[in-house]
Amino acid sequence: MTDHGPTGLGAFFAPRSIAVIGASNDPGRIGGRPVDFCKAAGFAGPIYPVNPTRDEVQGLKAWPDIESIPGEVDLAVMAVPSARAAETLEACGRKGVRAVVVFSAGFSEVGAEGAAEQARLLEIARRHGMRMLGPNCLGFYSAASGACATFSTGLEGGMPRPGRIGLITQSGAYGTHLLSMAKARRLGVAGWVSTGNEADVSVADCLDHMVNSDEVGAIGLYMEGVNDVETLIRALKRARELRKPVTIMKVGASEVGARAVQSHTASLAGSDASFQAVIEQFGAVRARTTEELFDCLYAATTGPMPTGDKLGILTVSGGAGVLMADAAEAFGLQVPPMPDASVAKLLERNPFAAPRNPVDITAHALNDFDLIPEYLAEMMRAGGYDAYAAFFTSWTGSPVLGPRLRKVLLETLKGSDRPFALIGLFDEEQAVSYETEGVLTFADPSRAVQSLATMARLARGFDAAAAQGELPDVGDPVIAATGMGEAAAKARLAQAGIPALPEEVAPTAADAARIAGGMGFPVVLKIVSPQIAHKTEVGGVALNLPDAASVEAEAARMLRDIPAKVPGAVIEGVLVSSMAGEGVELIVGTHRDPSMGPMVMVGLGGILAEVLKDVALARAPVTVAEALAMLSRLRGAPLLDGVRGRPGVDKHAVAEVIARLSVLAAANAGTIESIEINPLLARPDGAVALDALILPVKGADNG
Repeated sequence: MTDHGPTGLGAFFAPRSIAVIGASNDPGRIGGRPVDFCKAAGFAGPIYPVNPTRDEVQGLKAWPDIESIPGEVDLAVMAVPSARAAETLEACGRKGVRAVVVFSAGFSEVGAEGAAEQARLLEIARRHGMRMLGPNCLGFYSAASGACATFSTGLEGGMPRPGRIGLITQSGAYGTHLLSMAKARRLGVAGWVSTGNEADVSVADCLDHMVNSDEVGAIGLYMEGVNDVETLIRALKRARELRKPVTIMKVGASEVGARAVQSHTASLAGSDASFQAVIEQFGAVRARTTEELFDCLYAATTGPMPTGDKLGILTVSGGAGVLMADAAEAFGLQVPPMPDASVAKLLERNPFAAPRNPVDITAHALNDFDLIPEYLAEMMRAGGYDAYAAFFTSWTGSPVLGPRLRKVLLETLKGSDRPFALIGLFDEEQAVSYETEGVLTFADPSRAVQSLATMARLARGFDAAAAQGELPDVGDPVIAATGMGEAAAKARLAQAGIPALPEEVAPTAADAARIAGGMGFPVVLKIVSPQIAHKTEVGGVALNLPDAASVEAEAARMLRDIPAKVPGAVIEGVLVSSMAGEGVELIVGTHRDPSMGPMVMVGLGGILAEVLKDVALARAPVTVAEALAMLSRLRGAPLLDGVRGRPGVDKHAVAEVIARLSVLAAANAGTIESIEINPLLARPDGAVALDALILPVKGADNG
């Protein structure tokens, strides 16, 4: 892999020379494996074993230390005890080594003392301008260069099949399992890397490098945490631009962030949900299982990408057809019927068929084999499908039927640019014979359909990037790092173009009655206090008050009773506002996720927000187009279009609020913990904030 991209990892994946420090003559030992693997993989440059006790290692001249090597060294592999790591790294720096892989363990993974030693290694590497992979890592493998700076058992018995898949993992042992699985599944691997403690080079750095490498066509990641979100997002954006599939398997789902208590948004936007939203927002997909990860990588590097989500199903089994149709619905694919004229044509040809979609030829194809290409050709001509799944059970591997089936399928598919998944039983030779022609092979119909659905989801993500638009102008986006209750928060949001109803804070009950009289009845009263986020829980909201007397009585009650319910709360008065009218209540909020940064959320609002948890998330900032896409993902989205005779709401106005709030969140990510509008009333003629709250980052409050 050449040195593309800003992370500059070319010296790892395409080194001109490699030194193995702590090299062993035993190819089974940690220090012996990189030498043995590099020789087996055909690394073309010099390999310099460094071992002060030997003149020769595995048939190569050995050197007493790295500085005695006469030529330049691009990459050094350190297989030394942790106690010698710092001095060895210093020697690499003096030698002018560009990249170092540190196998040594006993650093941040073992506690504070180890973390301090790891920080020392990073300081040495940066002082000498070296990139460092590890410590406590299994290293990497590059097919193009033959560089095998690893002791992983995944390379035992031979190198993986060359190909266009990149694998990146934070786990060493599970990373080895992934590499071994890739070999067992005959997947073509361009490169594999295990990042260990990520003192310097992170998963995100490796992703950035592979995205920008012409040798990699699809990338799979196994992650346990996000250490560099900005690089991760930059790499995902670039992958989306290049239409390069990225599949991520992330473990360790966390509720960090969901335990923040004052904001609904914080409890609805946990870290794992935020991670999921971010990878979807930037065009990647998430695999829940290892099998799903490899199915996606296999499909992405074998056949073409679909251009939509309409699936055509061809089968010789009605049961398999129903199974695949069910799977299509579960995974988000449409199964539209064939045109009536085509159905009639196919029935005339074969009265035993059920040719609507799924298109069931039935076993009658055994008597009339020409039905197979005729039915498939008609589906391709008239069906308008974006992808195909075809079930032929054991026919695919039959010595009698298999060759005939392959011939008619490939002849019919010639020139097609749509993915085709063939489900049946295959031996390795039979599967490869289809895969070399771009046909996917599966034994499990559901996995075939899921893989096609994943490809369709990736393609949608790539296409969506082209229509994002511009961010809205919110004026000066900086918000004072101070807690703001409803009145102050809505006033500040109004400056950013987020509308609210006419309102005024009344310090006394008499003032509330006077203000209400001037505003016109009915009105709403709400307690005003930065310390009270959930007003209804303390009796701090009164709706539809019809006259001055009721306003004064309710205001007096709030000002008298609530201070006793919330000791220490600063009561600024009561907020008098006109009634908002009919509409759909939403919650729109932002939250500073500890891993993913500023997030924006929208969902069904009011008191139902935390009950229904029907929310859509994205990393801030978002455009109006992206905000509209968030609204479309809500399960309650039909409410916005109008139901049971009620009019639809102005979704564009709601999207404007989401986008503007997101711009504020991104601009104040270091000082504002959350901004929340709950509820935002979406109406046919716009949207207004009925309640709002702004919370500073703990310790940043300067109010």
